[in-house]
Amino acid sequence: MTADYYIADTENGDHIEDPSEDALFMLITDLAHPENTFLTVNPADMDAGWYASVSLLDDDTYEVERHHPDQQEPTRTTSADRNQIAKDLTIWLAGQFPSP
Repeated sequence: MTADYYIADTENGDHIEDPSEDALFMLITDLAHPENTFLTVNPADMDAGWYASVSLLDDDTYEVERHHPDQQEPTRTTSADRNQIAKDLTIWLAGQFPSP
């Protein structure tokens, strides 16, 4: 099976195609020091050029980075709320695919 929209991968090798908000929450929750500290989300169409990542920081908060080619700089925020991160990321990911 191949992803229709995007692919989520973690540092320790977890891989989910077109993850739901719940799946993103699970991947974020599973981040841990020292060998599983980040999650990346990339488009299934690698030519799209956007990406998102969630990194577990030393203080156990998360840095969320989102980048789209139309932006000058990536957007970076920090948060400790995994539910809100998964929700915000899901909404942002959906916005990468405009309605016809």
